[in-house]
Amino acid sequence: MAEDGNVTPMERKWKHPIFVFFKDARLVLKMDSIGRAILSIAVPAAMAFAADPIASLIDTAFIGHIGAVELAAVGVSISIFNQVSKIAIFPLVSITTSFVAEEETIERLNSIALKGTNIEKSSINGEEAKKLMKDDVKLENLVNGLIKNDEKEMAPEDGSKTGPSKHMTTKSIPNKAVFKKQKRKIPSASTALLFGAVLGVIVTILLVFLANPLLNLMGVKHGSNMLLPAHKYLTLRALGAPAVLLSLAMQGVFRGFKDTKTPLYATVVGDVVNIILDPILIFVCHLGVSGAAIAHVLSQYLISIILLVRLMTEVDLLPPSMKQLPLSRFLKNGFLLLFKVLAATSCVTLAASLATRLGETTMAAFQICLQVWLTSSLLADGLAVAGQALIATAFAEKDYEKATSIAARVLQMAFVMGLLLALLVGLGLQFGSKMFTNDIHVKHIITIGIPFVAGTQPINSLAFVFDGVNFGASDFAYSAYSMILVALGSIGSLFGLYKVDGFVGIWIALSIFMGLRAFAGIWRMGTGTGPWSFLKK
Repeated sequence: MAEDGNVTPMERKWKHPIFVFFKDARLVLKMDSIGRAILSIAVPAAMAFAADPIASLIDTAFIGHIGAVELAAVGVSISIFNQVSKIAIFPLVSITTSFVAEEETIERLNSIALKGTNIEKSSINGEEAKKLMKDDVKLENLVNGLIKNDEKEMAPEDGSKTGPSKHMTTKSIPNKAVFKKQKRKIPSASTALLFGAVLGVIVTILLVFLANPLLNLMGVKHGSNMLLPAHKYLTLRALGAPAVLLSLAMQGVFRGFKDTKTPLYATVVGDVVNIILDPILIFVCHLGVSGAAIAHVLSQYLISIILLVRLMTEVDLLPPSMKQLPLSRFLKNGFLLLFKVLAATSCVTLAASLATRLGETTMAAFQICLQVWLTSSLLADGLAVAGQALIATAFAEKDYEKATSIAARVLQMAFVMGLLLALLVGLGLQFGSKMFTNDIHVKHIITIGIPFVAGTQPINSLAFVFDGVNFGASDFAYSAYSMILVALGSIGSLFGLYKVDGFVGIWIALSIFMGLRAFAGIWRMGTGTGPWSFLKK
């Protein structure tokens, strides 16, 4: 800055919002307070996100050894199930994480202020109390220590009883019950579970009764060899929809608490059970694709039970009245994100539908490429969750500098991770395609898709993390409207490129789709608009 206090032209240039993406870029891999906070949330979240798709990949590997027809059929059914369940749950999970983070932050700040007031009224030094107000955990530890020290001073060496300490009276000791862990009162948690249960039942009913029409819509016509196995798998998987939606809603609550270890534990336990049951039900019990579906459903219910039991120990899930639940806020923002997820998943579902029309062999190869593409890309969702929870907390605290630093760091980390994923996915698919199929024709088509699956990883990582950044800032409207525009352009390119170059054309269009998603995020922050308008000041 110039000596007279005015901003020089060079400084003004570097203050443009677009340069926020390069803020402290040299620290991208440094384990400072921001780096540790992000990774403590992101790593368990990423592992939890990866656990279920990895289980799906293992499902795919088992089913692939039944036959190419069954693999293609299950691929279509999974696309339908994911489309319908994401439409129902993605808006709910996203807003739940942000709302719970906000409510938890407000409750924590109010609790600290209240305890600080109580301590100031006690005989503890007033200056000491002010320091304690900054950290609730330190406050509880100190009071527990004072109680123990006072008890020691009250007891003479001979073990006989004596009167109170000369330093503190019994009345001056803050009531230890005040610091006893209480169940949190988070209305958004109860609301999320209510919506999750209702939506789960609705999804089950829709998939069971509309299985054939949905399969026909995806290109599996009457008389197709894929119809019977696809119908079996889809209707059985539908029975697990309530568990899937409830478990994801609860995961949204835990993410709002910045606790991603509990969802990881539950998911890993459930998926291990799924992996164990797969070969038993598929090959030993000779249930085929039905066995794979049953194993998946049972694992989802186990995950839900684990999460519900843990959540009930932390949160008061039964509010005094329905009026305390933020139903209108959930519905308003939920509908915005409903349009977003409809637009986003329609592109991927359309791509799967077009691949189906290219034949069973091409669809089988596309299913494997798509599963790897989504599995590796969704690892970035770990960073997205960390960014969303931390940014939502920073906005609730009105600490915009902190929000900016977190947003910049998670985006930089996402890009670096995307580069590493590109290398790993490229090499992994090149040498590991035989894990999924023994069909030489399917493996040949997979080889054609590798440059797209691997090359788009940096772009995909940025696109997913930008979603988390926008949700953390409660910028739900922009996320929805921008995605609709992106989807319209991408759907047009899908139809056009599919007609021109079939399988390759589909993957080019999907690459364009993810590129436009990333650009929409860059535009919002880079122009300093919406909740990021403070970047212009």
